[in-house]
Amino acid sequence: MDILISIFSDYGYVAVFVMLLLCGFGLPIPEDITLVAGGIIAGLGYADVHTMFAVCMAGVLIGDGTMFTLGHTFGQRILAFAPIRRIVTPHRFAQVQEKFVKYGNWVLFVARFLPGLRSPIFIVAGMSRRISIWQFIVMDGLAACISVPVWVYLGDYGAYNRDWLLHMIKRGQTGIYSLLALGILILVVIVLRHRRSKQ
Repeated sequence: MDILISIFSDYGYVAVFVMLLLCGFGLPIPEDITLVAGGIIAGLGYADVHTMFAVCMAGVLIGDGTMFTLGHTFGQRILAFAPIRRIVTPHRFAQVQEKFVKYGNWVLFVARFLPGLRSPIFIVAGMSRRISIWQFIVMDGLAACISVPVWVYLGDYGAYNRDWLLHMIKRGQTGIYSLLALGILILVVIVLRHRRSKQ
């Protein structure tokens, strides 16, 4: 986090935007920590927190949208590109396809909270061509409207109290994942009931 804060303090919104794009492209950079660091430099007076929120939303959505669009545009041909082939392994491809069959577009919503799996899911969603760009934007945008403001404004609020902030980050992660698990459980119950009613 200290490295990110140092970079963001020097280069501001552009650095935050570029870092979030790289997160979206599948680089192993923790997105939540990047968002918090953006909020911290706003809290320290290097940026406006509301502008930072807008920049973060743009970085997150454009990064995600780029991965989806690449999959949608090139289809299976994108797997000829070695970095993408490493992200979208045959096993992951099969797993994601199975999830889409079971849960539909809600997989996109859940993917936003799954570091490491987000990029493969978005690429495969595009490759499937069963989901329009507008459906993708809606589901990904809904999820981003939960995660992005939480981390950015938390970073802004706790900029001068780092120990408290780190504690709240852990609690926030636990809370988000708990809500996500609850949402998945509810979705599974709905799907099972729907299948039983058809039988």
